[in-house]
Amino acid sequence: MAIGDSFTEGVGDPEPDSPGGLRGWADRFAEVLAHHGDDLAYANLAVRGKLLRQITEEQLTPALDLRPDLVSVCAGGNDVIRPGGDPDDIAVQLEYVLRQFRATGATVLVFTGVDVAFQPVFRSIRGKVAIYNENLRKIAQRHDCVVVDQWALEELQDPRYWAEDRLHLNSLGHHTIARAALDALNVPHDLAPLDPPPLPARNWRRARQEDVVWAKDHLVPWVIRRIRHVSSGDRVAARRPEPELVRPPAANDAADPRAEAPGSVG
Repeated sequence: MAIGDSFTEGVGDPEPDSPGGLRGWADRFAEVLAHHGDDLAYANLAVRGKLLRQITEEQLTPALDLRPDLVSVCAGGNDVIRPGGDPDDIAVQLEYVLRQFRATGATVLVFTGVDVAFQPVFRSIRGKVAIYNENLRKIAQRHDCVVVDQWALEELQDPRYWAEDRLHLNSLGHHTIARAALDALNVPHDLAPLDPPPLPARNWRRARQEDVVWAKDHLVPWVIRRIRHVSSGDRVAARRPEPELVRPPAANDAADPRAEAPGSVG
């Protein structure tokens, strides 16, 4: 069972044959688990743009009703990046969610935030993310949850692991998170670390032109949604609302995500 926002929905990792047209780290993770047993059922209730309060109100009860043995919870990121978001208050809300799952005996997987030092737009909130991460680690220890430490993943400091919107991981990034989640749970796997393709040569002027295009196509619409109090997920439904048996991908289905990584992200 996976709950959360765009990170767990799989935004940035397109797959036309997958529900919702996305794959994402959670699907990749479930596919590996399916190699260890033919009765793995997987559901994913995550929806892009959701705040922690919305995840609690909309996803917690349906997830608990399914009584999962393993649940991933990645939430609070959208709260932290918003102006005025208090990492201490957000952590209190997260602890409530984790406590509900742990009370059922489920193994709970949680994720720290990424070190955003490499992102000029989000660098100013790096301290908030670090505080939230420390709160999360303390809560995870208190409730015996498994932590996937994204802050420590050096690959995620490379823009080639991110989609063109610079906010969501691309296929390489989701592959990396799947590996990290499996390692955190000590699940044997053969997902190898991947080297992204080289970036094309760019001068300062080209890089600034790309910044302008990015701001127009991604930053400005994001700001407008915040002003209007609308979410990118307002009309999006969970793409895997019911548990379904997972089929391990055939060798020719496991495309190398390096071929999908954009080469002009800056």
